[in-house]
Amino acid sequence: MVTKIHAEINKVYFIEKYTLIHILEGSGNIQVDFKNYHDWNDKAIYLEKGQYIKFLSDDFIVRFIHFPDEIIFKSKDVRILFKHLISLGYINFTECEDCKTFLNTTVFNNDMSQLIDVSTAQWYWQNPFQANKEEYQIIFDVKDVIDQEFSNNINTSALANHLIHSEYTVKHLVKNKLGLSVKNLIQNKKLIESQKDIAFTDKNIQEIAYDQGFKDPAYFNRTFKIKTGQTPKQFRDNFDYKERDLFVQDLINLIQEFHKDQHALSFYADQMNISVKALSKKVKLKMNTSLGQLIRSQLILSAKEMLAQEIAIKNIAHTLGFEETNHFSSFFSHYVGVSPSNYKK
Repeated sequence: MVTKIHAEINKVYFIEKYTLIHILEGSGNIQVDFKNYHDWNDKAIYLEKGQYIKFLSDDFIVRFIHFPDEIIFKSKDVRILFKHLISLGYINFTECEDCKTFLNTTVFNNDMSQLIDVSTAQWYWQNPFQANKEEYQIIFDVKDVIDQEFSNNINTSALANHLIHSEYTVKHLVKNKLGLSVKNLIQNKKLIESQKDIAFTDKNIQEIAYDQGFKDPAYFNRTFKIKTGQTPKQFRDNFDYKERDLFVQDLINLIQEFHKDQHALSFYADQMNISVKALSKKVKLKMNTSLGQLIRSQLILSAKEMLAQEIAIKNIAHTLGFEETNHFSSFFSHYVGVSPSNYKK
């Protein structure tokens, strides 16, 4: 099934089927499972059941491509697309000619296996963690066990007992390829599921603590605050799932309108009738990012659009409020990873 929508700003879109998110138009950040991403351009994003996505701008046109379960379970290789190990799972859409051909020309029907196959091949070609296929299967076996057993206070030794591999092999492979320990993966899973329960349910905090395997709710509160900077109650209030106040939309609209001329945080604080410190804190709590990052993301997006239009770099720098061309080039290179001239190529 395929649906195409004009996404509502700051609305939580729950993923109820295994889904490919194909962003056709839009600017600004997206949020998946409480993490914000600004580098989603030219990527196809795969999400599994139980995740959510939010669009932190009001100009996104998005296609949701839903897959039937029988496709998902036919091969273990499919896990590489849907089970995200560290952050956002995606394939580089512009590098996958078969993916572009399929999404641009195919009349969708119930047989979606081809799209899964070409996407899987692209993911392995990208090889984000520099591992071979056998190593990836072990890593995703670990992820499967964590997803099933995280609330049972599973540790590395107990996890290894669920697998045919030794504890040393599991610990060494995960740390070497992902840069995280198995303990980190377990903690990250527990945190995300705790955040979902707090944000999206009416359960009391004590009940959530017990559900997540904590025997002491007070210890759960302390641990949660260390991880997020907020108590569970503050997190629930600030996520604002049901009310969806206009703060996010008002701020995004301001940045989109004035980012080319106004880079200072104080300008946006004045426009919002709030101090810089208070605005920065509210942005962090509401959007899990910084005000500076929001401004930078919009500047980079505008720069990329103008580079694609073959506008001279000197003119782009001037339009975006940089006094010197080399200041703009340094800014762009630092945050994008390539110089403006190389990006144009």
